[in-house]
Amino acid sequence: MDTIDLNLRLSPHFTLKEFTLSGTAIAHNIGNTPHKEHVERLKALCENVLEPLRRRFGVIRITSGYRCAELNARVGGSPSSQHMRGEAADINVSGKSGAMKMAAYIRDNLPFDQLLIESRAKDSVFWLHVSYRSDGKNRHECGRIMK
Repeated sequence: MDTIDLNLRLSPHFTLKEFTLSGTAIAHNIGNTPHKEHVERLKALCENVLEPLRRRFGVIRITSGYRCAELNARVGGSPSSQHMRGEAADINVSGKSGAMKMAAYIRDNLPFDQLLIESRAKDSVFWLHVSYRSDGKNRHECGRIMK
């Protein structure tokens, strides 16, 4: 596999490193390096969803982006997770109201495949999962998951 520069800019405000850095991968010595096709899909996600979000809401923090199959299994991700294809990102949001505002903006204004408001019951932490398919087959599927 060709070496990929983790400082590569996927878009004006996002680098590949933001989408590959994982404490779980580091702790378990998992090489979470995407292939070129994953990088291209991450670029499309940034250009079509994340950059417009940043323009509207300011700085966005990615908590989970690309995941190789081994990392995805380690974190308990779905076997068909779009994270493994470079099509999805989890975004840190400020509480339930922040999640609702950002999700409504995505739903009403941006192209997306899947939009999930996710939360942990034990500590009321919220985040958004958003995906984008560069092949144009975006389902505009919305949902909510409490863990």
